[in-house]
Amino acid sequence: MIDRRELLFGGACVAALGTGLALRPRKLKSLLKDEEIGTIIPRRFGPWSSHDGGDIVTPKTPGSLADRLYSQTVTRTYVNTTNNMVVMLLIAYGQSQSDLLQLHRPESCYPAIGFTISGQKSVDIPVPGAVPLPATALTASNGGRIEDIIYWTRLAEYFPRTAGEQRSDRLKTAMSGFIGDGVLVRASAIRMGEPAQYDEIEQFLASLIAGMAPDKRNVLIGTGRAEAMARNASITR
Repeated sequence: MIDRRELLFGGACVAALGTGLALRPRKLKSLLKDEEIGTIIPRRFGPWSSHDGGDIVTPKTPGSLADRLYSQTVTRTYVNTTNNMVVMLLIAYGQSQSDLLQLHRPESCYPAIGFTISGQKSVDIPVPGAVPLPATALTASNGGRIEDIIYWTRLAEYFPRTAGEQRSDRLKTAMSGFIGDGVLVRASAIRMGEPAQYDEIEQFLASLIAGMAPDKRNVLIGTGRAEAMARNASITR
C-alpha cells in the first residue's frame, strides 16, 4: 500500500512535470516571417551605396558552429558618396534562438580568429520618434588592422547587450510559450590611426534604419520602435 508520504511525493513530481511542460515553448515567433533578410535591407540610402562582400570578418565556414547559428546572413560594403567612408555591414538572422542556437557576439568570435578586443562600451543608436536602440561599441585589432565595431542583437522583442542578458531574455520568451527569432546587426570600419570612428558608424546605422521600408524595420529594431517611427512620421507629414 502506498503511504501518505509517497503519495505526496508522487503528486509533487507530477506537478513539476506539468509545470515543465507548460513552460516548454510550443511555437516559433518570427518577425521576418517568410521573407529573405537580404531583400529588406536597402542597398542604397542617403549618401550610401553598396556592393556584396568585401573585407568582412565572417568566421562562418560550412559545418561550423557559426554556420549552424544563422539561417540567413547579409554581408555588404557600403561607401559614402560624399566623403568616401567605407562601412562593412553584417546581418545574421537566426529563426530559432534556442539554447543551442545563440547569437554569436563579436567579443567572442573576433578573438577566436586572432583579434584583440578593446574599448568595449554601451552606446545608444538614435531612432527618430522612438526610444534609442541599445547597442555595443568595441574595437578589434589584429596586427595592422584596427576595426571599430558597433553592433546590437534582437532576441524576439528584447535587445540584450550581454550574454547574461541574452540568456535571461531567452528564458522570458520560453516562459511566454514561444521561441523567438533573433538577429545580430554589426557595422564596422577599418581605420589607420586615431580617433575611433564610432560616431560615423552610429550615423550610418541610423541612416540604414531610416532608409528601410516602415513595415520591415521591426526585423532589426523590434515592433515597438518600428511602430513609434511610423506614428511619428505620419504626425510630422
